[in-house]
Amino acid sequence: MQRRRRLDPLPYLLVAPVAIFIVGLALVPAVFTIVQSFYTVDELDPPTRLSGFHNFIQLWHNSSVLTSAANTGFYVLVGVALSTVLGIGMAVTLQRSFRGRSVVIAILILPWALPGVVEGILWTGIFDPNVGLLNNLVATLHLGSGNAVLLGHNRLLTITLIELVQVWQITPLSALLILAALQLIPGELYEAAEIDGAGPWRSFASVTLPLARAGIAVAVVQAVIATLNVFDQPYVLNGAALTGSSVTEQTYFISFQNLNFGQGYALSLLITVVTLVISLGVVRFIYKKVEL
Repeated sequence: MQRRRRLDPLPYLLVAPVAIFIVGLALVPAVFTIVQSFYTVDELDPPTRLSGFHNFIQLWHNSSVLTSAANTGFYVLVGVALSTVLGIGMAVTLQRSFRGRSVVIAILILPWALPGVVEGILWTGIFDPNVGLLNNLVATLHLGSGNAVLLGHNRLLTITLIELVQVWQITPLSALLILAALQLIPGELYEAAEIDGAGPWRSFASVTLPLARAGIAVAVVQAVIATLNVFDQPYVLNGAALTGSSVTEQTYFISFQNLNFGQGYALSLLITVVTLVISLGVVRFIYKKVEL
């Protein structure tokens, strides 16, 4: 009994390197960001001094930040909805085994595996007003002149096209997460539903969706995180123009172009808090433990 009660240090020693790495990589910068967001850290206005909520108030009066926040709200709504719906459709399609299924899954992963900068450069060629694939298609179908400037002029069109690029990237991960949840559903439940007279749509609504809620919740959370923190696609496709900028872009501009690190820290903290609140809300609303 005494030997059982004696603390075994080996598991803690094995976990310690990873724990130290996580603390050093994530928690320390997070605490530093929280503290510095309440200070004036401006290379053009030294020295560093306590300013309370001044940085947050200045952000509220910054028209570029407010415009970018509205753009990001659109990214979140459209991106989360589209990636989740498409992810469910892809997962249901891949749920049953068929010839070439592994090849389809490998191809499906490619957009998610590519870096955001590479995707932005790829789609820049597609949206090019002179030789872009999209304009050539419009000209071929006689739907327009075929030399329209798609990005940068019309705000709604710009953020829609940018978000479609991001949806193309994040949807494969959503599909794989939901597919993993679908693989855990016993086939006997579908057989029982079929015996009870349930058709494909009824089985989907009564069996698939309820039992896949855990995977759907995780997929929605990752989509929320990705869309709230989108940076690569707007920056590569549209540069610093406000027609498609995101709040993460504004964090970069404020911190490294304006050298106002205090406001940059404050905006980063706000993005983190909003991400946590929305993610917790998604999990609480969608996730539900189901016992088979």
